Amino acid sequence: MEMKEQLTSLKEEAMKQIKDSHDLKALNQVRIDYLGKKGPITEISKGMKKLPSEEKPVVGAMVNDVRTAITEEMDKQKEELERQALQEQLMSETIDVTLPGTAVAKGQGHVLTQIMEEIEDLFLGMGYQIVEGPEVEEDSYNFERMNLPKDHPARDMQDTFYITDDILLRTQTSPVQARTMDTHDFSKGPLKMISPGKVYRRDNDDATHSHQFHQIEGLVVAENITMADLKGTLEVFAKELFGADREIRLRPSYFPFTEPSVEVDVSCFKCGGKGCSVCKHTGWIEILGAGMVHPNVLEMSGIDTDKYSGFAFGLGPDRVAMLKYGIEDIRRFYQNDIRFLNQFKVKE
Repeated sequence: MEMKEQLTSLKEEAMKQIKDSHDLKALNQVRIDYLGKKGPITEISKGMKKLPSEEKPVVGAMVNDVRTAITEEMDKQKEELERQALQEQLMSETIDVTLPGTAVAKGQGHVLTQIMEEIEDLFLGMGYQIVEGPEVEEDSYNFERMNLPKDHPARDMQDTFYITDDILLRTQTSPVQARTMDTHDFSKGPLKMISPGKVYRRDNDDATHSHQFHQIEGLVVAENITMADLKGTLEVFAKELFGADREIRLRPSYFPFTEPSVEVDVSCFKCGGKGCSVCKHTGWIEILGAGMVHPNVLEMSGIDTDKYSGFAFGLGPDRVAMLKYGIEDIRRFYQNDIRFLNQFKVKE
């Protein structure tokens, strides 16, 4: 009878402590105190071997009943404490749905990509098409079709990466123009195109030179194309890219694939033509080369030079970006320094 009374007393004590447990930590301590390996109920179970045989089943059943009752009451209390904890958490973490959400950082195009897309959009608006071509090119398209036969001295102006005697990394995007002239149907209208892309030259990398850079070349071939058309196109380009107050000037130059050839300058956008460090105190900044397409180039594509003429121009987006943003070292574009690139945010 002593063990039965002890079990009854333990059950009452345990039930009271369970109800008085106000958090999960305290409740777990009750479980350890009463049901643990060193708890009183476990000790009673171990002491049953000393009982007379007729009392063992009665006491054993009572031990199980007490253990079950305590366990069930603890489960109920645990469920209630967890519900209360959740309610308190919800109350303390109330969300104001009217507050603006956290902005998600969005990626953007590289500064050179931005410049190239800006130029592409400009010429698309003027009715040009964008045509791309292979960067690994045939010598015939890269040089010969541009009026540069194998013994032409002007080839020395472009140090070339040769893969074989006839295959190379293109030094300009002009081969795309030759390929396009081969397939264009002039009965359906004039050819107006730009060819953007990477080009390669064996150059020592420094602040103003790179072995890989970008180029955008433009070509228009149609009837009655004159130098006036070229100048008007480049004036629109300069004003759109560098500002409405910009002016251009053409200086005589030489390119094997154009005749006549010109260097094109834009009035300095920093000093307005008065002279500063950007324009080297001349008031003008060289931005591209251009000219009327050489008759030999047209004839090699089977174009009748008595009927058709054209103009071409080539510019470097890398140089345009350097001028527009005052960047002194072209290598900054290729070092992937996020601090540098983050300065050129895309306007929404």
